[in-house]
Amino acid sequence: QVQLVESGGGLVQAGGSLRLSCAASGRTFSSYAMGWFRQAPGKEREFVAAISWSGAGLRYADSVKGRFTISRDNAENSVNLQMNSLRLEDTAVYYCAAGPTIAVLTTQTSRYWGQGTQVTVSS
Repeated sequence: QVQLVESGGGLVQAGGSLRLSCAASGRTFSSYAMGWFRQAPGKEREFVAAISWSGAGLRYADSVKGRFTISRDNAENSVNLQMNSLRLEDTAVYYCAAGPTIAVLTTQTSRYWGQGTQVTVSS
């Protein structure tokens, strides 16, 4: 079992930065790939970024490449999403998820999800 709790969301001006964190409970955290997803009002949830259990594998949505960075600390059971150069269209609820592989995470069928944290980018 893995429980996930996101934090770090908030209101930021366009061009600014935010750092989201996801704290995980459970002794098997280091064996899971981790991912970030987001859902904007009126839109479907979409993939943002994922990282393999070792941290060696990374994947990003085209819309965030070069602006967002995912990282993890297996000793601290946490995964982070550094978001720079934020745009209005980045406004959404951001969720973290745990899955066996990055490929499974991108299908959004993982069992473990956090409750989400709101990110609002203003002009």
